[in-house]
Amino acid sequence: MLTVLIDYESGNLHSAEKAFQRMAREVGGGEVMVSDRAEDVARADRIVLPGDGAFPACCAALKGRENLFGALKEAVEQRGRPFLGICVGMQLMARAGHEYERTEGLGWIDGEVERILPEDPSLKVPHMGWNDLVVDRAHPVLAGIETGQHAYFVHSYHMRLTDPEQLLAHAEYGAPITAIVGRDTMVGTQFHPEKSQQTGLRLIANFLQWAP
Repeated sequence: MLTVLIDYESGNLHSAEKAFQRMAREVGGGEVMVSDRAEDVARADRIVLPGDGAFPACCAALKGRENLFGALKEAVEQRGRPFLGICVGMQLMARAGHEYERTEGLGWIDGEVERILPEDPSLKVPHMGWNDLVVDRAHPVLAGIETGQHAYFVHSYHMRLTDPEQLLAHAEYGAPITAIVGRDTMVGTQFHPEKSQQTGLRLIANFLQWAP
């Protein structure tokens, strides 16, 4: 069993790699590796797409690696490999993002990424730090995770969904903030599970054992 964290030069993957390797050891989740090679993505049993920074830059960096991008799409869209997007990696699952300019995303989730606009002017953007999760829908990656558990967020944009069936969990920050999305063999977290202590580690362990 092989889990590949895709390296497309969009963030420091060290903490994510260590968290996934730790939980893989604990649950018998097999090998975890970071790779920018299309052939590794093609042979992966599970795929993780992290991401830090601006939506357009991350999207261009991913799509600019044609072989890697093609291997990702084939693995997820055609072969149904379990996929986890993290932070901007989750946002890239949307139809489009509106950070600086409209940018086409992967189109896997029925939503678009827009700036956070809290109604309370005292709430600052970016939305940064710990916040409670509100679980909206049961899912295998959320086994053992309940409403009120904390996750660590750092973001100024979030995904606004048009299909509520694809919303797994949200947080409140002057208004609902999309926290976890999913459909078929794909899930995404706006927060960083590798930085979210026991809640995040549980989600990683669940993902490593998920057999959709």
